[in-house]
Amino acid sequence: MIPRFHVKMITFACVMNRKQRYEYVLNYFRKKTGRVTTELEFGSVFQLLCATLLSAQCTDKRINQVTPALFKAYPDAKAMAEADYDEVLEYVKSVSYPNAKTRHMVDMSRMLVEDFGGEVPDTLTDLIKLPGVGRKTANVIQAVAFGKATMAVDTHVYRVSHRLGLVTRTADTPLKVEQELMKNIPQEDIPDAHHWLLLHGRYVCISRNPKCAQCDLNDVCPKLIEGSKLEK
Repeated sequence: MIPRFHVKMITFACVMNRKQRYEYVLNYFRKKTGRVTTELEFGSVFQLLCATLLSAQCTDKRINQVTPALFKAYPDAKAMAEADYDEVLEYVKSVSYPNAKTRHMVDMSRMLVEDFGGEVPDTLTDLIKLPGVGRKTANVIQAVAFGKATMAVDTHVYRVSHRLGLVTRTADTPLKVEQELMKNIPQEDIPDAHHWLLLHGRYVCISRNPKCAQCDLNDVCPKLIEGSKLEK
């Protein structure tokens, strides 16, 4: 027999439309997590950009073990722009795809010095000109470094947004997920919401064997609704 409380929550999950789902999930994270930022460690916008580039398909924990020595040797764009690829590679060779990431960081540093006076720009248009910087990385920099309401969609945000029923099934690319989230999340919550969804995906709603028993959103998870198609 299903406990009365769980029957009530399953019923609530069944009748919840998308607007109500956003309100429920966002209220949960506002109370549970509050203001939050990246787990990457950095001392400047340039260092945040390097750490974000390095973190692709690698854990923040691993990056935080590598960057102290890297940033001591190359604290700013000017210092890294003057370095050889092999010199920088020695500091990051333990991360994923070290050769490509090293080339991106050095080339990016040289462009920053040549085109932006050594400073990291704050617009999407300028950021994605930099070697190795795509839309996701640019959105991270805009949100974390410059406080802009941008939504970076990585694998965690993409997965959790779908699993929690925040986006439609037709949102089958990171850009489509970003657009749906931006449309439905209040602007003041957007910088935090990126980290809420990311951390939930990193530690609870993991890719394989999600920790549903430890999830406070489990009772309203769309997986409870057999054949569910959430209302738009």
